[in-house]
Amino acid sequence: MYKPNKVITLGQFIIERQTDFPYAKGELSRLLRDIGIAAKIVNREVNKAGLVDILGEAGTDNVQGESQKKLDVYANEQFIAALSSGGETCAVASEENEEMINIESAVSKNAKYVVAIDPLDGSSNIDVNVSVGTIFSIYRRTTLTGKSDLSDFMQKGTDQIAAGYVIYGSSTMLVYTTGKGVNGFTLDPSIGEFCLSHPDMTIPKTGNIYSINEGNYLHFPDGVKKYMKYCQEEDAATKRPYASRYVGSLVADFHRNMLKGGIYIYPTTTKSPKGKLRLMYECNPLAMIIEQAGGKASDGFNRILDIQPTTLHQRTPLFIGSSDMVNKAEEMMTRYSQVSV
Repeated sequence: MYKPNKVITLGQFIIERQTDFPYAKGELSRLLRDIGIAAKIVNREVNKAGLVDILGEAGTDNVQGESQKKLDVYANEQFIAALSSGGETCAVASEENEEMINIESAVSKNAKYVVAIDPLDGSSNIDVNVSVGTIFSIYRRTTLTGKSDLSDFMQKGTDQIAAGYVIYGSSTMLVYTTGKGVNGFTLDPSIGEFCLSHPDMTIPKTGNIYSINEGNYLHFPDGVKKYMKYCQEEDAATKRPYASRYVGSLVADFHRNMLKGGIYIYPTTTKSPKGKLRLMYECNPLAMIIEQAGGKASDGFNRILDIQPTTLHQRTPLFIGSSDMVNKAEEMMTRYSQVSV
């Protein structure tokens, strides 16, 4: 007898896993569903971006001094709106806003969670139809009464309750972890639901892909240059040379390496001595995901999740991916680079 495959939606999966959080009483489950709803709305606009007046520059810069795309602004508004109306979040920190945003509604003032988010990663690729994404990180608030303040966000990555990303590509996927493995859900446009497609995701211990912007080679630390040369050398035993693959959207490069095995590197440069990626809403959430999937995330010398944040938009170098490849890159950094950077 024909037995149809069981379709498990994101909402069903979250409810089934709710027993993993005896302290949460459903709030975290509802928060994750709110993020999923906002992701579907943003996905709709991304997919029709070429048909409406939503491509191009918005005429403003974000806190990083980067020109905002119209879709950046739209995605930021949608996620903040979803988190505000859901009532489970008391504050949001976004790449697009200089200050944290307190959610003032009556249902949110006593909420247990704060969310750090990059609403639309890789937005420079919007106009050329290359994959973009959303990255988010969830923490339990540390303040007990009154308004949330910056201290709620100044927690190490090890304190994250959940983290995830959405990739808007040839298909749209939401991948997240709550510290008990990593699961991926693909959006089925025919029913408008994220459905479990990649259960218990793991990254291979090693791979044959390295992802780095080689155009900045002259500005890289010596350790990174040595590692790149290592990747390019011929060696049958280690299946080198590796393939160079770099999209320019962090989520897209990370997602490919997560599935196939590889390393993504965005190091310090002479132009960006502190690195360029943001710790709170880019590196920490992806680091939590990669570790839960069996990989590793480092700043070249130290574990990303152990870094103590001091500012909302703090930057850091990032070496992330298959554990053996990150270990080798760290070895090169220690041997050839000065830790002072």
